[in-house]
Amino acid sequence: MLTVHHLNNSRSQRILWMLEELTFDYKVELYQRRPDMFAPDELKRVHPLGKSPIVEDANSDGERVVLVETGAICEYLIDKAAGRLGPSAVMGNQLRYRQFLHYAEGSVMPVLFALLVVSQVPLLGGLAVRRVRPLLDIHLDHIEHELSSRDWFAGDEFTAADIMMSFPLEAVKTRGWLGARRSTITWLNRIHARPAYVRALEKGGPYVFAR
Repeated sequence: MLTVHHLNNSRSQRILWMLEELTFDYKVELYQRRPDMFAPDELKRVHPLGKSPIVEDANSDGERVVLVETGAICEYLIDKAAGRLGPSAVMGNQLRYRQFLHYAEGSVMPVLFALLVVSQVPLLGGLAVRRVRPLLDIHLDHIEHELSSRDWFAGDEFTAADIMMSFPLEAVKTRGWLGARRSTITWLNRIHARPAYVRALEKGGPYVFAR
C-alpha cells in the first residue's frame, strides 16, 4: 500500500487529493511543522531532504520505492493509474497539460516564495514587496486569462495540472493577493467543491489554504 508522509499546511495536501481522485488505497503518516514552520527532523529518517511530500511504494519486485517532488509523484501516480488524470488525446490539451503541470513549481512558486520571504523583512520589507509583487501579478494575470476561456487548466477536463496549480493559487488567495480575478476565484471554488478534495482534507487534517 502507498504511504504518504504528509506535513500539515504543505504542498503534500495535493498528493492526498490526487490519491482520492484516483480512489487508491493509501496510508497517511502525519507530521506537524515546528514553531519556526520548518518540517520536523523525523522526515529526514524517511528521505535525506527531510521535506514533504514523500511517497513510499513498492515496485513490481516488491522493493521499496521512495519518491519526492510533487510533480514527479503526480506523474508516477498517473502511470500507476494507467493514464487517469493525465492529458487528453487532443494535442492542444496535451501541451497545456505539460505546461501547467510544471508551471506551478517552476514559475509561480519561486516568485510567491520570494514575496513571502521579503514581506517578513523589517524596514526594507515594504520596499521589497513593492518590487516583487508586480512579478507575481504578471503570473496571476496570465492565469486569469487562461481560465477565462475554459473550466480547467488543460482544457475541458480536470487533470493533474489542476491539482498542481492549486497550492500556489490557494496561498495567493489566502493572503489577499488574488484581487478580483473572477475566473481564478471561480476555479478555486470549483476544485474546493470536488468530493475527492473534501475527502483529502479529512485525511490530511486542517489546511489553512482551503478557503
